[in-house]
Amino acid sequence: MKIDRVLAAIIAVIAWVGLGLQFQASFGTLHSVPKTLWVMFLYFTVITNFLMAIVFTALAFGWNRIASPFNLGGVTIAMLLVGVVYNTLLRGMIELSGGAKLADMINHSISPLLVGLYWLLVAKKGKLDWNDPAKWALLPLTYFIYGIWRGKAEGKYPYPFMNLERLGWPQTMINAAAMAMGFIAVGYIMIWLDRRMSGRR
Repeated sequence: MKIDRVLAAIIAVIAWVGLGLQFQASFGTLHSVPKTLWVMFLYFTVITNFLMAIVFTALAFGWNRIASPFNLGGVTIAMLLVGVVYNTLLRGMIELSGGAKLADMINHSISPLLVGLYWLLVAKKGKLDWNDPAKWALLPLTYFIYGIWRGKAEGKYPYPFMNLERLGWPQTMINAAAMAMGFIAVGYIMIWLDRRMSGRR
């Protein structure tokens, strides 16, 4: 097996372990598989780590349609967003211990770092397009709509910067736009690096 597939397999295993630990910690409180999954998939972190685990599993097995450069680039940007937002805005807001603390470390810090390094050092370059960042930004924008919908329906918003009841529509929309613009900006940096490292103009 090629080294890139071995590294992808290691990252995939770490990602699935992180999700498994998160499930175990949530299930210990909720005692219901459907409720646990419903609560877990309220969060962008879980959704993004789940998508990343699928893409890296596909990379490990050589399933190129799933592990396309476009999909790999998209989950890489999303994971970097998870790591940056959590470690700059959200870290320490909830006291964690045991498996929940380990899951938090894997999902918010270890996996984003490993995915970023994999794309930078291992992934094949020269296959991305300047239109890709706008397409990638559909993930956080779609999530923002989903998170607001669930927040209004259930009375619990996943993140403070999405708390419509506390912030109001104008500030919430500003936060959504800032997230999308940051996502797109990092996407364009990725495209520039992709072209530069591949020698493609």
